[in-house]
Amino acid sequence: MTQVSERPVEDRGTLRVDRSVVRKIAERAADESPGTTAMARKLAGVEVGTQGARVDVTGDGAQVRLRVDVALHYPAPVRTVVEDVRERVITEVERLTGYHVRGVDVTVSALRPKIRPRVE
Repeated sequence: MTQVSERPVEDRGTLRVDRSVVRKIAERAADESPGTTAMARKLAGVEVGTQGARVDVTGDGAQVRLRVDVALHYPAPVRTVVEDVRERVITEVERLTGYHVRGVDVTVSALRPKIRPRVE
C-alpha cells in the first residue's frame, strides 16, 4: 500500500516535463493513428531506415503548440486521418504531461501507396 506524503503539496517539489518528452509522446500518438505511415529516410541519397511523424513543440509555461508532419497511406481520407491525428496528439499529450495543448497544425508531407508483398 502506498503512503501519502504528510507534507503540504507546496513543499513536495515540482515536476517539469521536458519539451523533448512532449515531442516523443506526440510523435507516437500520431504514428498510432490509423492511416499514417512511415517514410524512408535517406542520407546522401542512400536509404538508411524509416521515420514516422515529426513534431515541433513551441510554447511557454504549461501551454504548448505542436506542428506535426505526417505521411499517409494512399488512398486515405485525408481530412478524417488528420482530424484523428490531431485528437490523439492532444489527448495523449494532455493526459501524460499535464500541459494544455493550444493548437496542433498538421502537415501531410506525403501520400504513400500500400506496398503489396512480392510473394504471396
